[in-house]
Amino acid sequence: MTTPAKTTIIDTDLDRIATAEGRIAVLIGPDGKLNAGAKRVNKLTRGALARMIEGGALEDMKPGEVTSLAWPAGLKAEAVDILRLSPRASAIEARKGGAALGKLLGEKGMTVLGASQVRPVELLQGIALRAYSFTARKTGDQKTPGAVTMMVKDASAVEADAKSASAVVEGAFFTRDLVSEPANHLTTTEFANRIKDMESLGLKVTVLEEDKLAELGMGCLLSVGHGSASPSKVAVMEWMGGKDGDAPLALVGKGVVFDTGGISLKPAAGMEDMTMDMGGAGVVAGVMRALALRGAKANVVGLVGLVENMPSDRATRPGDVVTSMKGDTVEVINTDAEGRLVLADVMWYAQETYKPRAMIDLATLTGAIIIGLGHENAGVFSNDDTLCDAFLKAAAAEGEGAWRLPMGKAYDDELKSQIADMKNVGGRPAGSITAAQFLKRFVQEGTPWIHLDIAGVASVKSDTAYAPKGATGWGVLALNRLVADMLEGAGTA
Repeated sequence: MTTPAKTTIIDTDLDRIATAEGRIAVLIGPDGKLNAGAKRVNKLTRGALARMIEGGALEDMKPGEVTSLAWPAGLKAEAVDILRLSPRASAIEARKGGAALGKLLGEKGMTVLGASQVRPVELLQGIALRAYSFTARKTGDQKTPGAVTMMVKDASAVEADAKSASAVVEGAFFTRDLVSEPANHLTTTEFANRIKDMESLGLKVTVLEEDKLAELGMGCLLSVGHGSASPSKVAVMEWMGGKDGDAPLALVGKGVVFDTGGISLKPAAGMEDMTMDMGGAGVVAGVMRALALRGAKANVVGLVGLVENMPSDRATRPGDVVTSMKGDTVEVINTDAEGRLVLADVMWYAQETYKPRAMIDLATLTGAIIIGLGHENAGVFSNDDTLCDAFLKAAAAEGEGAWRLPMGKAYDDELKSQIADMKNVGGRPAGSITAAQFLKRFVQEGTPWIHLDIAGVASVKSDTAYAPKGATGWGVLALNRLVADMLEGAGTA
């Protein structure tokens, strides 16, 4: 997988500044005052920083913006990067400021003079999150970001939080790598193998093959993969770091490694983007990796349905009726509405097997959510206000956009079928909501549940605050925060 830049936290050592290679990051607040590190840089550069400030170079800079001084005299560094950031910046402000520095991180690394910051961990996390590039399918030597050294007042006081933050970064990178992979490399088997490899981190991983899925009655999920040569699978990850006997939180992800639409074939234009249709499963895998790496004191299970939706002589046809693990029958009106069929069976299996305290599913489910919310927010649907509010709070704390949408009987009525218990789609109006109503039919009575439609945020065409264009890893930070707040009793760094 793509490895995050190596980060080291040390006590402030002003004597190391003159010989530091790569880039040096100086943080200056709204008042323009220089902290001890900045003063040393200013002295070594014979007043260059002071002259920049006096000349008004920082006046038009917004918080979180960076200006650079290239090849500064008196320093071995190739540049001094001046970040406009209040010493008491919020967590999100600090992380976004760090991301601005992360865009500039080169092969020779960066030394960050962060002694004045109350949130150095978030700053460091932002640098690491933004310094990402997917190069696994490129040939030749590829540039990799160098190490980041953060100077703080008391390194030992922030090391534990920094380790936890680093685990979340690695989880986000794992998600981004999975979402970025082309479908001929990330097959259902390869996806399952990468999940299986996480047993080395302490996760218990079980992969259910097609014969077992048939035995369980997962007719909905299996119907999606009928047309593909790649075998359908369900991968289950267990992290039981909490109290024995405590019911786990269940995370369920849609893992369609490529979606042609099946017999209801998608238009050719843009179909190459459907390598990201396993984004929900990618997020679940990334969260589970983060929880294992940081040793979360919580019980969480992650379940992902891995399929490929292809047209062939064996593929499910529009008009076919399939039977879910629950026992309900579904008339398949559109084979391109396949994600909900995958989730329905995996959600039912999760509840039957683990009796979870709550369940959250994630899926790149509908194009309608992009029309409604664009690429700024994931769609949130829930049957439980307390759980939903907790998630929205966690997402807001991490700067990951999420917006709750309504549900109700009128939308549910759109799924009535004349020949089966339900159809897999309603009409064009409120397509994201009717998809959520379909999934709600597979939520057992008394199970708090959230459905996250991440079609607009899993992979984007322009840079985001924390990531370059492409796979974002959206949801890893928010769900890790939710686990910390809801199951561990305290937020993480």
